[in-house]
Amino acid sequence: MAAAVQWRSGVATDTGLVRASNEDRYWIDDENGTFLVVDGVGGHAAGETAAETAVEVIREELRAASGPASGNASGSAEDRVRRAIAAANNRIYAIARDSNELRGMACVLTLAVVDSGEVVIGHVGDSRLYLIWNGAIRKLTSDHSPVGEDEDAGELTEEQAMLHPRRNEVFRDVGTRPHEAGDDGFIEIRRCHFKPEAAFLLCSDGLSDVLPSVAIRDIVERYQGDPAQVALELVEAANEAGGKDNITALFVAGSEFRGRQGFAGLPGMREARARHATTRMRAAPAAATGRLRRFFTGRIAFLFYGVLLGVLLGAALHALRG
Repeated sequence: MAAAVQWRSGVATDTGLVRASNEDRYWIDDENGTFLVVDGVGGHAAGETAAETAVEVIREELRAASGPASGNASGSAEDRVRRAIAAANNRIYAIARDSNELRGMACVLTLAVVDSGEVVIGHVGDSRLYLIWNGAIRKLTSDHSPVGEDEDAGELTEEQAMLHPRRNEVFRDVGTRPHEAGDDGFIEIRRCHFKPEAAFLLCSDGLSDVLPSVAIRDIVERYQGDPAQVALELVEAANEAGGKDNITALFVAGSEFRGRQGFAGLPGMREARARHATTRMRAAPAAATGRLRRFFTGRIAFLFYGVLLGVLLGAALHALRG
């Protein structure tokens, strides 16, 4: 687990322009580097209950796994992520099984835990995690849906997938049937290095269904030190693009992450530009000297020297005759 906070995080969530309520939920634990976005499925009360249950159980499980009684870290980060998601799944399933009103409720989610310079990602469904680094954006999670599979296989473009009528059908979820932590085809685990100059974004499909990755990247690169502002701008952009679903954006910036505009204002960049300008100014006299040297040694110069020599010889002969 992280000994000190080496990132800044911010989140924004909104009902959107079409839905009556917000079934998205999130959780941030900066101290332990834990970030979670959950999208409820199953209608107003059921979807909200599933999402709230997932957050509650995952928080309980991860805190218990890292608490004093557990020896400060019970198992690897991947094991902790798997157990927490499986526990949430089984709690949701048990609640729905005993309630006619909540029967069939579920959720999709993405959980990220920063551990020893890596991000360990536990993922089920079609919420997403993007990594932003060195001016590029990369989707690290797979959408567990037929359309998502076709997009990842290159059979659909991003735009075609965003507009597909079956976009929101998923074949993995948290809560519709019991699971063990290690079950095949349940929890997708991904890992990536988390460099100080990188950032990552967790979001519900209310964002990724209306904003292509290049638009997300462009907004993220406006980052100037306030991750909550980036999250808010992403949500606002999703609403401007139609806001057809609940929208949640949870943005985490490494300690050295700078947006495109932020780089231009850094003292080091200003000094580098000043050195570059000085170098260019100093090079100008050398170029002028080279041009003068070429003038005095080129073909035109030899013609000039010939004419001058002729004039001087003529003058000398005239002086002798006189």
